[in-house]
Amino acid sequence: MTETKKQQIIRSKAQLIDYFVQGNTPAEEWGIGTEHEKFLYKTEDFRRLGYNTEAGIRTILEHMQTNQWEAIQESGNLIGLRKDGASITLEPGGQFELSGKNFKTIHHTFMETKRHFDELKLICQQFGFFSLPMGVDPLWSVEEIPWMPKKRYDIMKAYMPTKGKLGLDMMANTATIQVNLDYANEKDMVQKMRIAQALQPFASAIFANSPFTNGKPNGYQTYRTQIWNDTDPDRCGFQSFIFDESFGFERWVDYLLDVPMYFIYHNNQYLPANGITFREFMNGKHQEEATMEDWEIHTSTVFPDVRLKQFIEMRGADASCVKHIAALSAFWVGLLYDTTSRNAALDLIADWNLEEVREIRALVPEKGLKATTKNLNAGAIAKQLYQLASDGLTRRSKVCGTNDESQYLDPVREITDSGITQADRLLACYRDDFNSDIFRLLNDWKEKQLQSCPAR
Repeated sequence: MTETKKQQIIRSKAQLIDYFVQGNTPAEEWGIGTEHEKFLYKTEDFRRLGYNTEAGIRTILEHMQTNQWEAIQESGNLIGLRKDGASITLEPGGQFELSGKNFKTIHHTFMETKRHFDELKLICQQFGFFSLPMGVDPLWSVEEIPWMPKKRYDIMKAYMPTKGKLGLDMMANTATIQVNLDYANEKDMVQKMRIAQALQPFASAIFANSPFTNGKPNGYQTYRTQIWNDTDPDRCGFQSFIFDESFGFERWVDYLLDVPMYFIYHNNQYLPANGITFREFMNGKHQEEATMEDWEIHTSTVFPDVRLKQFIEMRGADASCVKHIAALSAFWVGLLYDTTSRNAALDLIADWNLEEVREIRALVPEKGLKATTKNLNAGAIAKQLYQLASDGLTRRSKVCGTNDESQYLDPVREITDSGITQADRLLACYRDDFNSDIFRLLNDWKEKQLQSCPAR
């Protein structure tokens, strides 16, 4: 029987390097993929939705199937949906995620995101639910969250507390926006990865949207970012080797080879990996042989600020509404898909000291745009990045023959001009409009959402 690509046994590191080479994409074919998560609550008591309650997350998935979404099953449970190049999946605490189709323009990804939120609103209105796109659950502790029935999450749930203090909070109580972009070749990948890693703290600051936990202010602008800092040092955080002269596909492979595995998925079963690295797996330290499918899964179980797959994932923004989701895509597309802006970004970061980048990265969760070091000022740099991205989008739109995509950067312009983030606005409303009552604040969000629900 002929092996499929995924079933191929791994015989050499060259196969693993080639996996990333296969991601090389001509510039005229570059796309934009956007992923975004949100929390789901019952309107009557603001409790997070469970999976299999009388009306819960499974109910939503079932009703979405009437809109031509196809079911994804695991052990008899409906755990996701797929349609036309997009998918809906469940994070461990029921965070509802759309992984969007790969689109040519931000106009298309904006329309897809809006349709998704409208579809979800209608179902939520019918069953007494509402969604909240925020970086961290503002109400409930991880002990109060119902977990989703996915075997891989059981394995990760047992593993996380052995590596960091907040790994379970990351799994069940955080939500994010992610932008996925293409690379032309190894040199292009290296440039984009370096820009993305250096500038990720400033994106996190601009899109900060998680100032509450357990019903009160937590002292952070983006507590989601802080949670990731205490999750798992083996697979998370700032990867300084991206700036080494030797960085390329092979160096990324070496990094992945030495990360401990969560599990091995063979014959539709999740098998404990018992902490072996992928390098040890390849070298026969497990009864199963390593396949390319194992490698593909492993590449998705590391969670650095910027992740290389057969495209590049920018992973550092708190979850938010439709306009901010499109704004994040516009931010990275403007910086990375326009040659002039990309070169300007490379010039901007060329003389930065990596330790100082690490320093400002550590300050951003609490300080947001007010984070400063000796030579780096988050607010000032954010303004520069807005202008670079805006100019890049305007030039790109002329090349693509589309309406100017820079319009989607309006939220970034407002935030960088004023220095007032979403987190700041939420805190002001909480304090000044709702007498420091988180339930009144969220009820206002819920009512506005339901009032804007599209007609059937």
